[in-house]
Amino acid sequence: MECKETMKHEAEEAVTLTRIRRVREFVEGKDPSYKEVDDLTIRRFLRARNLDIEQASAMFLKYMKWRRDFVPKGSICTSEIPNQIVQNKMFLQGSDKKGCPISVILGYRHFQDSLKEFKRYVVYGLDKICAKIPPGQKFIAIGDLEGWGYSNSDVRGYLGALSILQDYYPERLGKMYIVHAPLIFMTVWKIVYPFIDNKTKKKIVFVENKMLKSTLLEEIDESQLPEIYGGKLPLVPI
Repeated sequence: MECKETMKHEAEEAVTLTRIRRVREFVEGKDPSYKEVDDLTIRRFLRARNLDIEQASAMFLKYMKWRRDFVPKGSICTSEIPNQIVQNKMFLQGSDKKGCPISVILGYRHFQDSLKEFKRYVVYGLDKICAKIPPGQKFIAIGDLEGWGYSNSDVRGYLGALSILQDYYPERLGKMYIVHAPLIFMTVWKIVYPFIDNKTKKKIVFVENKMLKSTLLEEIDESQLPEIYGGKLPLVPI
């Protein structure tokens, strides 16, 4: 049985490598500078499009154009997102049992402001997180909605962040735990939910308060869990 599984995995990997090569040939034909992109990046776009070469190539080309237009300097500087930084709402510390980074977002600290600046902040945060992800792995996010109210219900911002995550950072999110979600949040959730692709929907877990620590401990050791969830680590702003 183990031998058959190994053979199956090797066959699937051979197919994937062939498709990676074909995507690379296609995108490099559009722009030779894309040679700088590694196979792991192309693999992520392929997985996001169920190994469909044409769709993955289109998604990748869209990403590269967006990256050059939206992040022309290669990274977002804090001077570009001053109003978002002072809200102190995103944190990054610790790692899960696979060695992948953990990000915590405090929803009650987010308020609607410049949509463009908020999108820059999302990219700033995702770049910081992704820089810590081991090759082939994904990050864990904890969206904490304790204290969240209608003043935090920035639907445009949420949709913008979702679009960036799904379109330009495919296969980066491993799991999103939504904790302390108040009933009033479900009004916004019903608006946002249809825009979440099926792959991302499977990664979102609403956690009951009484099950919070035990659920998080399934993926995260207590030594790496934030203090606010009964762990050992203080929150560190991203």
